Amino acid sequence: MKVLIIEDEKPAAEKLERLLKKINSENEIVGILPSIKKSVDWLKENGNEFDLLFLDIQLADGLSFDIFKQVTIDKPIIFTTAYNEYAIEAFKVNSIDYLLKPLTLDALSNSLQKLETLRDNLPSKSQTSQLQALNEVLSSLKKNYKTRFMVKLGEHIKSVPTEKIAYFLAEGRNVFLFTSQNRKFIIDYKMEELSDLLQPSMFYRVNRSFVVNINAITDVLVYSNSRLKIMTSPETEKEIIVSRDKVSSFKDWFDGFG
Repeated sequence: MKVLIIEDEKPAAEKLERLLKKINSENEIVGILPSIKKSVDWLKENGNEFDLLFLDIQLADGLSFDIFKQVTIDKPIIFTTAYNEYAIEAFKVNSIDYLLKPLTLDALSNSLQKLETLRDNLPSKSQTSQLQALNEVLSSLKKNYKTRFMVKLGEHIKSVPTEKIAYFLAEGRNVFLFTSQNRKFIIDYKMEELSDLLQPSMFYRVNRSFVVNINAITDVLVYSNSRLKIMTSPETEKEIIVSRDKVSSFKDWFDGFG
């Protein structure tokens, strides 16, 4: 496995390299970079020519999160740091683990085993497809999707669990939430924001007006011009039509591959 290390403390980098070699002598260190600037330069020149990145958070010229503002890294990352206050920020990128210094052989071994477990559970595909699938798994792990929405009912504030939401409807500048009991509430979110907030296996944005819950769909009909029509419970006043360009992705989602 090709490993890239971004670490500004030479003893810490050398210790990590020794531990990696002890775990597996075939682990290859492709680079040890001490700063944000050198890391960005290396990544721009070499791209993602590695399998795993070990990334210290506090580097000599700032926090390593600044690297992601300048280059795209689509490989698994294990953060190493002497501080624990950056854990939440770390899991916003492709992080599979967050190790506190000083590193131990057992902790490092467990992190590498976690990576192998993720890879082993992927379907048998080409190397490129496996990488894409792994990144999708990592993305789902790092995201915290909304489990409820706060709504107002007169002078009262209520919380609606996402599993009780049948669909979202955009009307003009307003977005409404419809529950499985057919209650309607306005929410302070745009449709574009919902895509990042909702669990993608449960909710799908059918068109510009509707985001539907898989559990609210009662029927899917073949419609004119190779489109699809979705029936829900509760029923909607406005038809829910899947446009031709979204039919394929909708079918994948409906079949459990979305």
